[in-house]
Order: sequence, then structure tokens, then C-alpha cells
Amino acid sequence: MQSKRFLAIPLAVLAAAGLTATTAAASQASTPVTAAARQTALPPGYQLVTLPNANVPNFQRRTLYCPGNKRVLGGGAEARGNRAILVGSFPTNDARGWIGIGRQDGYNDVGISVFAICAD
Repeated sequence: MQSKRFLAIPLAVLAAAGLTATTAAASQASTPVTAAARQTALPPGYQLVTLPNANVPNFQRRTLYCPGNKRVLGGGAEARGNRAILVGSFPTNDARGWIGIGRQDGYNDVGISVFAICAD
């Protein structure tokens, strides 16, 4: 049985590369999207910002803000430790950062890392 491989290409990448869905599908097997095309598809001022793991009391928020006047496009958080649970991962009310909240069963603190995708 032969397997077929499909490559999903976001429309923003196609537009940035000057391709339409029809021309991209026709050339997909022979011409992969270049790194330059992927880079130009990123929003202006794109930056991934991280708040490294640190132990904080259970249920204490860890907040990471985008630098300068950038706004958050997305983000996430990670709870680390034995039986650690991520309780919350969401943007700040002003859309300038990301919040992570966690807890750890049997302990008074938990390790929390926070990540934010920022842009102008």
C-alpha cells in the first residue's frame, strides 16, 4: 500500500509568497515553501518571549508582558513538579501579556513557566 504525504500550507504563507491555492497545489510536490516565505508571513515585530520556570506558591499568578508597545497574539504556560497541574493559561486583560497559574498536590509551591507570542 502506498502512502501519500500532504503538506498543509497556511493561506498567509501562500499570499506572502505570491501564490494562489491553485498554483501552490500544482507546485507543492516540487517546490517547498522557502524559509524566506515563512519569515515574511510572520506579523511585524513578531517575538516569542519566555518567563523561565520558577517556583511560586500554589495558585499564584505568574505574568509575562510583551516588550515595549507590543501586544500578545497567543501564549501558554507549563506547570512543573510532582503532580503539578496547570490551573490557568490566558492573556492579560489589556492584551499586553500572558498569565500562568498552577498548583502541586502535596506541596505548597509549584514551578510555572510562561510563554507569549508578541507582535507590533
